[in-house]
Amino acid sequence: MAYPLQILASEFLYWAVVFVLLAIVAAVVGARNVAGVSMEIARVFVLVFVILAVVALLL
Repeated sequence: MAYPLQILASEFLYWAVVFVLLAIVAAVVGARNVAGVSMEIARVFVLVFVILAVVALLL
């Protein structure tokens, strides 16, 4: 049975992967600012994912 926090956490992981891929493509193309911002967004999403995963695990 999936709890709401687990479903929400998986969405954050999905979006983190999307932003990492966007950052890689932007870096290859040469858009360094876009790549940097995308990596920061991905980093925040991964941190939120880890926090929600730990909370869901403890509940």
